[in-house]
Amino acid sequence: MNPWSLVYEGFDPAREGLREALCTLGNGRFATRGAAPEAVADEVHYPGTYVAGCYDRLTSTVADHEVTNEDMVNLPNWLPLTFAMPDSGWFSLGTADLLRYQQELDMRHGVLHRLIRFRDAGGRITSVRQRRLISMADPYLAALETAFTAENWSGPLRVRSSLDGRVANTGVARYRDLRGDHLTQHATGVQGPLAWLRVCTRSSGIEVVLAARVDTSSDSEGPAEIGRHDDLIADTRVLRLERGRPVTVTKTVALTTSRDLTIADASSSALRRAELAPGFAELLEQHEIAWHDLWERARLEVAGPRIQRDIRLNTFHLLQTLSPHTADLDVGVPARGLHGEAYRGHVFWDEIFVLPWLTLRFPEIARGVLRYRLRRLPEARAAARAAGFRGAMFPWQSGSDGRDETQRFHLNPRSGRWTPDHSHLQRHVGLAIAYNAWQHYAITGDMEFLAGTGACLLAEIARFFASLARLNPVSGRYEIQGVMGPDEYHDGYPGVSSPGLDNNAYTNIMTVWLLLRARQALDLIPRRAREDLRHRLGLVDAETERWDEITRRMRVDFHDEVISQFTGYARLAELDWKRYRGVRRLDRALEAEGDNPNRYQASKQADVLMLFYLLTARELRQILDRLGYPTGPDTIRRTIRHYLARTCHGSTLSAVVHAWVLARSDRAGSWQFFTETLTGDLTDVQGGTTPEGVHLGAMAGTLDLVQRCYLDLEARHDGLHLSPVLPEHLTTLSLCVRYRGAELAIDADPTRVRIARADDGPPTLEVAVHGHHARLRRGDSRTFALPER
Repeated sequence: MNPWSLVYEGFDPAREGLREALCTLGNGRFATRGAAPEAVADEVHYPGTYVAGCYDRLTSTVADHEVTNEDMVNLPNWLPLTFAMPDSGWFSLGTADLLRYQQELDMRHGVLHRLIRFRDAGGRITSVRQRRLISMADPYLAALETAFTAENWSGPLRVRSSLDGRVANTGVARYRDLRGDHLTQHATGVQGPLAWLRVCTRSSGIEVVLAARVDTSSDSEGPAEIGRHDDLIADTRVLRLERGRPVTVTKTVALTTSRDLTIADASSSALRRAELAPGFAELLEQHEIAWHDLWERARLEVAGPRIQRDIRLNTFHLLQTLSPHTADLDVGVPARGLHGEAYRGHVFWDEIFVLPWLTLRFPEIARGVLRYRLRRLPEARAAARAAGFRGAMFPWQSGSDGRDETQRFHLNPRSGRWTPDHSHLQRHVGLAIAYNAWQHYAITGDMEFLAGTGACLLAEIARFFASLARLNPVSGRYEIQGVMGPDEYHDGYPGVSSPGLDNNAYTNIMTVWLLLRARQALDLIPRRAREDLRHRLGLVDAETERWDEITRRMRVDFHDEVISQFTGYARLAELDWKRYRGVRRLDRALEAEGDNPNRYQASKQADVLMLFYLLTARELRQILDRLGYPTGPDTIRRTIRHYLARTCHGSTLSAVVHAWVLARSDRAGSWQFFTETLTGDLTDVQGGTTPEGVHLGAMAGTLDLVQRCYLDLEARHDGLHLSPVLPEHLTTLSLCVRYRGAELAIDADPTRVRIARADDGPPTLEVAVHGHHARLRRGDSRTFALPER
């Protein structure tokens, strides 16, 4: 097995959607699914091209209600290229007599290869080799090279290249009753050797232009025939094939939008870029150099070609969605990447699984994502005011401008019914943003970031959660009511009409963590910056003193020496797990039976256990002690065991958390969860979700598990701490990280850890392995022996 490539042999219509998602190519600005260039959207194929941050809003009628949704828009298809033998129709995978079909994703170079060998009705055998790229060197360009070889014949071959604007958002079956006709004002034209297509999004008014140049390695028989419609432009030419001699057709495309920087207008920019684009060989060379640099920074090497391939696949798709090009864009982390239309391309809390890995490798990308949140701070403040709170209330689902894009109805495909969706009550998305802001400072030591973006986000989110917490005069505790935790199966109490839960443990404890970190951030930043921030926010001592009070009197519920997920959790019934064994979407199964998961101690994904994912055991105990809840030595173990037995992992993120939580106490169990998540998209573990887009948070979470969890890597005030305990299957581990401006190479095995510094960053850097400290100067290295297991 080549650990740099993902290879598919044969054409399998039932798995084509999965292949298209996993063979997506992108550069952080735009991406295109790995669909066959000759295919159109049907029940087998779904070509899709998406530009980061390109959204549009449409209103549909659902269950007698008008529902408005904002979607990441499926843009015109630049891929179409098909061909026809003499006296035959255009080539189709579904009807061709295939002698061989292979598709290979070359992750090292970011190239999708395709080989077709087929026989037509006249007995003629033809081979077709294709290479496709979306340039990581020039984020506006894409190219498709196709080489035709007539193996046992000579004669003419018709080739048609198109730009197709006849597309809509139809890639998710359960959304197809909703409007997806986001494109309007179609226009096409020709300028010299270039064909162009222009569209405009229906409500957001974003102009999108594609310009294409077609080059061939031999002259055509006569001039190209141009077929124009408002929504389609096609270039058809006839090539002369000689037996055994390849003829190459190269299609180079520029894609621009009116949101782009440094352009006069989208049309002239697309045409200019397509005209000046180099040939395929030079474009590929520049693209490969850019990918080489990315892989150097993203290096994460383990023993075993299969697991190495899977780690690289997840890294590859993460960097195609969030690349250095993304750092300059105003975009967040789409939960399903730029790979499909599930979740409408919205930004959830998945960045809490993504940014820690990025911050240790590409801090500039992570900083750009945090700026996306900072720019939407006014909208979050307005949402908090409208709900009667202070500070900033970030929405569960975000898109273009920071408004709450969370759906209010959910279609259950098992019952066919639309049911109310209360997931907008997941206020904890703000906690994820704050956590990432603090982690960014802890890892980078960037005081300029903390004094600006970081402290502003921390303070305004802290202000919101402090206003959310209300003092109960009976208990003398602060309580947070009417919210949902990460476990989306519980959105209210059984038999109660109003949604929301009280004192979700994750929300309450992380609120305490947030208030402590917000005050710490204010103390750390320079006095003038602190005074300026306080003045701009109207932050007075009385308010921060109340924050301190909340950190000492927040309510947390317990039962049987277990942290209760929320108030009243212990009164819920136990589920008949034998009956529902293997059912991941328990909410849909129960609703189809007229039941509701609110009645049971059953979780979709990790909720309380998220605390052990984000906080060390030391941090969690300190918070509980501060609140006056001294925990016994068995509390953490009992809590983990309780929820592990009552979680059905309806989200791919759940296995990431469980692998992390079990890393110390049950290494075999941790490894099982890790490998399930690592290959979750590759095997489509949830049965049909990956074709709608990869699970970016889970992909990044597996990388972070190897990097931070199995190395037990933690950025503290006194340096970078490691306490590695590698799983038995992970016999060697080698990676690069960036910490406080310095590049570190870390090599670990079960007996030792070697840390080497490059000649960059501050003069000295503090590191510690299992409590043994060392000060590394530029160019230094140090080897630490690990204790026996």
